[in-house]
Order: sequence, then C-alpha cells, then structure tokens
Amino acid sequence: MRRPGESGYYIGVTGWFPFQQPIFNRGTTASFSGSSYIQMQGKPKVAEGLEFGFAAGLHNSVRLVYTDFRAAGDFTTPAAVVAWSQTYAAGTYVSTNYHVQSVKLSYEYLTWPYPVGSRKFRLKTLWQAQFTQVASAFDSPLLYYDSNGNPITDTSGNLVNLAGARSRHILSPMFGLGVYYYPSRHFRFEANASGFGWPHRYSIGDADASVNFRILGHLELRVGGRVFEFKTSTNADYFIKGTFASAFFGLRWYSNSE
Repeated sequence: MRRPGESGYYIGVTGWFPFQQPIFNRGTTASFSGSSYIQMQGKPKVAEGLEFGFAAGLHNSVRLVYTDFRAAGDFTTPAAVVAWSQTYAAGTYVSTNYHVQSVKLSYEYLTWPYPVGSRKFRLKTLWQAQFTQVASAFDSPLLYYDSNGNPITDTSGNLVNLAGARSRHILSPMFGLGVYYYPSRHFRFEANASGFGWPHRYSIGDADASVNFRILGHLELRVGGRVFEFKTSTNADYFIKGTFASAFFGLRWYSNSE
C-alpha cells in the first residue's frame, strides 16, 4: 500500500521557534591576533519553512525544503573585538544581526522492508544536497556623533563607517536515515536525521521528529521538534557556527489522500 507522499505530490509549511544564538569568531587564516569571539544577539520570532515533495518510484520520494530565519540585538563588548575588519574597543555598544537561509534537496529511498506489502514501517536512506547561507552584520550606532550631536568624520571629511557585513555559505552533500511508522490511516510518526562535514573545516546537520494527524481528507497537521546545526569553514578569516533546536508545527497537503 502506498501512503501519502509515496504517490502524487505534497506541499507544506512549517514554523519553529529556535532561541539559541550563533557564534561569530576568527578563522585559521585571519591576519590579526586579536579576539573576534562574538555571540550574536536576539532570537528569531519564527523560523519559517516551505517544502515540496513528489513520488519518485515505488515508495521513494524527492523533497525540496527551504528554511529562513533571522534575528538582531545589541550588547556591550567586554573586550576589544574585530568583526568583518571593524575593530570595536572594550565597552563599545555594538548591534548585531544575522540571517540564515537554507535549501535542501533530498532523495528518500525505501531501504527496508521490501516488498512493503501491508507493513506499517518504513526505513529510508536519505541522499541530499544542501546550500546554507549565513549573512551577518555589526555596527556601533552610538559612535557616529560626538557629545554635541555633530557627525564624526575621518581625515578626508567623510562620515565614519563603523559597520561590517558579509556572508558565509556551505554547499555540501548530506547522508542520513528516515524512519516512518503508520499505525493507522489518520496517524503516523516520522523522524529524519542527516549530516556531513570535513574535520577542522565545516559541518552541517539536520534532524527532526514529528507526530502527524490527518485533520481533513488531504490535509495533515504536524507537531514535533527539530535540530539544525552548521559551522562554516574555519579555514577562512572568519566563520560562524550555530546549533538551533526547538519545537515546530506544520501543515502538509497531499494530492494522494490514501
């Protein structure tokens, strides 16, 4: 028997609420010796996700997932730090913001049991490619004016620029396993985990588990948890890493309602 997602196609939306804060730091090719360790401030209001999947052979499927979240906040530097070539002295009020975008393409191949027959369990191997981009920016908004409220200029008469902004990205294969259990027509359990990385370079990982309820003929409610981890290459002047974990909810619409 083919379950929803194993024939036809589906579309879905998810929302999750990570509260962890990523870390910005200097990499191994930095040309300076000062500190760059900064914990990015703020937390996303919601991390949004979109997905599209379709059947690709008997009980196999292809899925495309897009994730997007951002946050901003402020802190006072306890010591001098260098961020994107801007130096902020100790005691400086610094604003931070970051934006994470990720696109993952996954081929989900039925590995056991085969043939499925009337069995309710599926074990799938996950063959994936993922692109993740992390943009970050820093500024010191209180240092653009002197005590009299006049704009501060450099020796050429130009307004000072205390902002630094750039991005880092990861393009990587990922490999993992997916477990699916269908105790009834209106209820199922799903769990997926995948990742990849090079030691002392980069890493990327993604895992989720959910219980899923059919609330209408073609519509499913999903409730569960997700963990998303990344570290951009440390073989650079700067890198960013973060681990985000929280509950999520979602809706999926299936063209096949069986």
